[in-house]
Amino acid sequence: MDLKRLTVDASAAGSRLDRWLAERVPELSRARVQALIDDGHVRVDGRARKASHRVGRGETVDVEIPPPAPETLVPEPIALTIVFEDDTVLVVDKPVGMVMHPGAGHATGTLAAAVLAHAPGTAGVGGPRRPGVVHRLDKDTSGLLVIAKTAAAYESLTAQLVARTVTRRYRAIVHGRVTAASGVVDTPIGRHPRDRVRMAVLPRGRGKRAVTRFEVLERFRHFTDLDVRLETGRTHQIRVHMASLGHPVAGDHVYGGRPARAPLPVPFEGLALHAAALAFVHPVTRRPMEFASGLPPRMARLLSHLSNER
Repeated sequence: MDLKRLTVDASAAGSRLDRWLAERVPELSRARVQALIDDGHVRVDGRARKASHRVGRGETVDVEIPPPAPETLVPEPIALTIVFEDDTVLVVDKPVGMVMHPGAGHATGTLAAAVLAHAPGTAGVGGPRRPGVVHRLDKDTSGLLVIAKTAAAYESLTAQLVARTVTRRYRAIVHGRVTAASGVVDTPIGRHPRDRVRMAVLPRGRGKRAVTRFEVLERFRHFTDLDVRLETGRTHQIRVHMASLGHPVAGDHVYGGRPARAPLPVPFEGLALHAAALAFVHPVTRRPMEFASGLPPRMARLLSHLSNER
């Protein structure tokens, strides 16, 4: 672990913590800095701060820099919740808090390492550090994922994703009362023009097309329970699209917007977003496959509290 201690000078006062630190430690990209901040490796005057913290003159910033993740993935015998498995595909139910594959600040404990330990034959399928990973879920999102165990299965499943024949449905609890019973968001998504770690809705002609369909399941005083279906699979798509409507996903500190929104009534881990249903055509048998995952206890508990606050 490389340890650094830096002091904020007067000329830098008021700068964002992540931008200031990336400028002072040039071997770290801003994305790596933000990951270190998120994982608690950065402290300002002994306290953890958000990436958006404005540094003050004389503040002391301590940084712990873990060694970079190895280029080759090391299998880790981490328990997986397996929904289905045969010789070619593996469907798992990812818990909230688990990272998909190694990256800045997340060298171990990943889903990819767990898959490699469970199914060593996935090594090299789709990439050396992403064995068999066909599509992804954010760290703070739970739910269903399909993993390809062979190269042929990987090609088939990725082709189905491109053709938009893979069905992915989510449960999402969002801020505010969504007035429309259902709707479609069809706006391009790309990198935020000023913050390269975030995604954003962009004008037509920029970004990639992204289509999200939603249906209201239940409305509460300050929140709405939604059924959401992805037609495309852009990074942070549901989070960005719902935030663009003024209804960010509960628990989303990146796209959540103004702090004046109604607080969650209970302590809550991760995002109120769960990949609840997954359907695709089996790469070998060509039979339709459908899977469902019940609402996780953290979201069921939240809904129970929201029901009591009508």
